[in-house]
Amino acid sequence: MLTRRLFLKSTALIGCSAAASPLMSSAAFASAPGENRLVVIILRGAMDGIDAFQPYGDRNLADLRKTLSLGPDHGATDLDGFFALHPGLSDLMPLWQAGQMAFAPAVSTPYRDKRSHFDGQNMLEAGTGTDLHLDDQQDGWLNRMLQAMPGQTSETAYSVGVEKMLILQGAAKAKSWTPDATLALSSQAERLLMRMYHDDPLFREASEQALEIVSGLQTGPDPDKPQEEHIELARFAADRLNRDTRIASFSMAGWDTHSGQAGSLKRNLGRLADTILTLKQDLGRNWDTTTVMAMTEFGRTARENGAAGTDHGTGGAMLVAGGAVRGGQVMGEWPGLGESDLYDGRDLMPLRDIRAYAAWAMHAKFGIDKTLLEGSIFPDLDMGSDPRMLA
Repeated sequence: MLTRRLFLKSTALIGCSAAASPLMSSAAFASAPGENRLVVIILRGAMDGIDAFQPYGDRNLADLRKTLSLGPDHGATDLDGFFALHPGLSDLMPLWQAGQMAFAPAVSTPYRDKRSHFDGQNMLEAGTGTDLHLDDQQDGWLNRMLQAMPGQTSETAYSVGVEKMLILQGAAKAKSWTPDATLALSSQAERLLMRMYHDDPLFREASEQALEIVSGLQTGPDPDKPQEEHIELARFAADRLNRDTRIASFSMAGWDTHSGQAGSLKRNLGRLADTILTLKQDLGRNWDTTTVMAMTEFGRTARENGAAGTDHGTGGAMLVAGGAVRGGQVMGEWPGLGESDLYDGRDLMPLRDIRAYAAWAMHAKFGIDKTLLEGSIFPDLDMGSDPRMLA
């Protein structure tokens, strides 16, 4: 099985593209008592929250971004007079209006400064609050929650995709299921990879070897044709959630937008919107008891770079949707984009630990005690005040 770390180690490609690669999507499922349902979507590659939920009311935005996050005058949909919804998420506007979608604009894990996709993703899924010994981490926060749930019965969990997700690994037993998927890179992705490492002899050779490996493992239809894996995962998740499953987690890759962000982010946000709407449609009446949390490992730089993209940052955004959500609101405060407001002079300043939102959702939906949430499930977490994101 080709895992993310094996792919890197075997090709020496210790960089951004593999961690955000569309080869790396996966999903996991678990059953739990009651009717409440929780879906956690990991957005691998660091989604630009400033672009997804555009703070056009911040007077500093225009100086930082010349072609991105330009607000309602350029196709975004106004939400509250300060934030606007990216055009890629416009299909979710009815959910916002119905009070079934909200977002937190300045969140992150406690991960700081190194800005590595793999470490950031592992910390997000492990929920530990520290990047020390991440390679030795054997369980994730959803699995630890299952172990703490009173009356939890299950055939426990399913891990779906290329590899098991750390978020649901642990003492709770898991089963595996692999969807039909294409193991391939598009020609555009191949050209980008070779261009990135063209002037570096070591990485150029490693890139060529990596493409040979992927080419030898390719199966399925033409990789240049749009794939619908996200729809397949959403439908499978909904089918399970309509039965005994109450907790589902899967990942969506491709959010690393160092260049040409306008096009790639719109496509990925459209896929995310389609995924959420597919869940809503297929869940039917069970949507009313469902909470969907879309989380990413970190945000991106406040300033647009010279390639019409953004680089690895710190503060990001989290999207929450579902019939159980108290939506139509911005959760949390906005730190501002002035030079003195930025983290390390370059990134959006995170104002709240993203784990706190997950903890409050667990507390509300499954009755998990705060002592457990701030201790064994999310070590050293201060949950703070209740964001009241669930109805």
